[in-house]
Amino acid sequence: MTQRTAWLFPGQGAQRRGMGRDLFDRYPDAMASADRILGFSVRELCLGDAAERLTDTRYLQPALFVVNELTRREYAAREPAPDYLAGHSLGEYNALLAADAFDFETGLALVARRGELMGRATGGAMTAVVGPGAARIADLLAEAGVDDVDLANLNSAEQVVLSGPVESLRRAAGAVTAAGAGRCVPLRVSAAFHSRYMADAAREFAAFLDGFELRDPRIPVIANVTARPYRPGEVGRLLAAQVHSAVRWSESMRHLLAQGVDRIAEQGPGRVLTGLWDAAVKDAANGPAPEPQPAAGSASAPAAAGGAADGASAAGRAAPAAPASAPAAGLAPSPSRVGAAGGSATPVPGPSADGMTTLTPERLGSAAFRADYGVRYAYLAGSMYKGIASTELVARMVRAGLLGYFGTGGLRTERIEAAIATLRAELGPDGSFGMNLLHALHDPALEEATVRLFLRHGVRFVEASGFTQPTRALVLYRLSGAHRDGAGRAVAPNRLLAKVSRPEVATAFMEPAPETLVRGLLADGLVTAAEAEAGRALPLAGEVCAEADSGGHTDAAVAYTLMPAMTGLRDRIVAERGYPDGIRVGAAGGLGAPESLAAAFVLGADFVVTGSVNQCTPQAGTSDAVKDLLAQADVQDTGYAPAGDMFEIGARVQVLRRGTLFAARANKLYQAYRQYDGLEAIDAKLRRTIEDGWFRRDLEQVWKETREYYLRAGRPQEVERAEQDPRHRMALVFRWYFVHSTRMAMRGDPAERVNYQIHTGPAIGAFNRFAAGTALADWRNRHVDAVAEALMAGAAQVLRGRFSSLGR
Repeated sequence: MTQRTAWLFPGQGAQRRGMGRDLFDRYPDAMASADRILGFSVRELCLGDAAERLTDTRYLQPALFVVNELTRREYAAREPAPDYLAGHSLGEYNALLAADAFDFETGLALVARRGELMGRATGGAMTAVVGPGAARIADLLAEAGVDDVDLANLNSAEQVVLSGPVESLRRAAGAVTAAGAGRCVPLRVSAAFHSRYMADAAREFAAFLDGFELRDPRIPVIANVTARPYRPGEVGRLLAAQVHSAVRWSESMRHLLAQGVDRIAEQGPGRVLTGLWDAAVKDAANGPAPEPQPAAGSASAPAAAGGAADGASAAGRAAPAAPASAPAAGLAPSPSRVGAAGGSATPVPGPSADGMTTLTPERLGSAAFRADYGVRYAYLAGSMYKGIASTELVARMVRAGLLGYFGTGGLRTERIEAAIATLRAELGPDGSFGMNLLHALHDPALEEATVRLFLRHGVRFVEASGFTQPTRALVLYRLSGAHRDGAGRAVAPNRLLAKVSRPEVATAFMEPAPETLVRGLLADGLVTAAEAEAGRALPLAGEVCAEADSGGHTDAAVAYTLMPAMTGLRDRIVAERGYPDGIRVGAAGGLGAPESLAAAFVLGADFVVTGSVNQCTPQAGTSDAVKDLLAQADVQDTGYAPAGDMFEIGARVQVLRRGTLFAARANKLYQAYRQYDGLEAIDAKLRRTIEDGWFRRDLEQVWKETREYYLRAGRPQEVERAEQDPRHRMALVFRWYFVHSTRMAMRGDPAERVNYQIHTGPAIGAFNRFAAGTALADWRNRHVDAVAEALMAGAAQVLRGRFSSLGR
């Protein structure tokens, strides 16, 4: 059998005075680079009078990084490359360097900044728990009512490290000792490293990482955060997440064993990791041992929580050495064992659940939803029209193990096809991403052409928005590829998520596709008889999202009443129809703070969809001027205006009111449309106001531009109708203002600021309040995946806190 090897790099705690003594002279160029970048002599630090500074995180971390790397170079000169790489906390940077994810100089810059941020942190402490009861630590903490301590290191079944407030650690140690679960050893550290309490340092480090080009590893590297190899595009995110996420070392070693690794080489001072590897091999030989699970510490302030100490015990059972810190941006994804398989929400555990410390973001919502959508969290980034939900935004979500929908509304099919091509190129042929389908009330041909585009390019996730009833295009998408599997179950490969705000619309999507539409597609040869037959046993939409008062199109529904209506409707229809996979009901609208997401999950949401908060991120495809306005908004700073695409029927959108006059002007235009029979009948004073103050051009010029647009777009019937119907001509002219106001906002034209049309709901104000006083107060730090991490981690914490208080 072929022998597989792994090289392991130690983290803080492996250092000792004199380390690197035999290496420094052999690599003068590397030492010169290190001293130049760091601003101090690594040799003097390790060997000379400055060695006492090896207890200072700011100096220790870069020095240990250098020694680990020189050890690797020495070993690599005589041994073949390994099959796998892994590093314990700080050591992970060495593993990534060995895998060519960055060069030596970049690695030095990263670990120096990491050490600096960790060295600035104060408050809190860390305690090692060593003994046979370590695997039960989460339950012991829950029983003792200690909910503000995180599991920082999961080194083995008999060794973990806790991180949190000093007094809480004393209570935790008392609970462990009283249970006879092991001995507790306080560590000599200045702060609660690798925990929720490092969130601010983590966010700063995440912003720092964005300034570097990080490559995908050329050799598989096991990430501390996931205990699995890095996936494409994950290096920056997971290095950031590492600061506040548990180091899942024992699980990482089990993964290496499962891949056939039977030989390891420790690349650095000491034998800490060799001892932990031997313990993992022994445990595997004796059968599966109880595994300590991360207590999902998460911050109620943005950025998320977790915990992980650098230190692994120096001798398997000895006290873990002092940890180092790492940067953050997300919780460790862990396989969830909780969730409904059939499409109803996972009940949120009550006070008596098996330890509220185990309620992590990964456990919120439906496990079946997460599996079907291939996401870590039951969380989606919803679409925003005109590509505001951009390819960059969608790609970043996918790389973070999440999913987002590209905003196709208002775009021509060639732009949509270009977006699909961009996402395929960035994410690979197997990358999963979502596309939006916005109801084209006046252009059903565009709707169907867009769906055919999705089908041609194999788009498997579509978000349908703005629909009041099923359409031919929706049915075509859902039924294409539908079939019966080997067990005779109806299966549809295309996942359709319908955003609805009214029960009668939800009913239409929860029922099978209307037979009249199915027969029409059959007659046109667009679906097969087998697809039609399978479709009759499936809901038109497998996921229905209850959209409460939100940005953009809205019925101003209230989530507290809408969600129970939708889940009750779902339960009745699923029972009547006997759908094999049920229907998942999600929540959207008003989701701007952790408490809002927590409430949605308590109300029975299988998943949540955010919108407004994502428009104020670096990845959003709109102007900085818009993002500046959104970042200043409060919860009361929105208003309602007519929807440009459904102007004549009085549909409404919610928009930003603060800093712009769009809502007032748009409502006045709709009043004029209702009052007058045509442009010629408009009151002279109002006409002057519209032409001189709002449009800045006369109405006849606007009509000329509008007429030319419809002719170029191949829709001459609109022009013909407008020339025969003065009110329709007036509607088209007024609708020009809605297009213009959106275009000016997306360009950030300062001269047109009062006309900016910015779709948003009060969720943005809630998030601004949530982010106040943190790094996320600046929208430039609000990366779309960081927003997701912050909200989901915060929601988990809110639920833990609320249920814990109920149980007292």
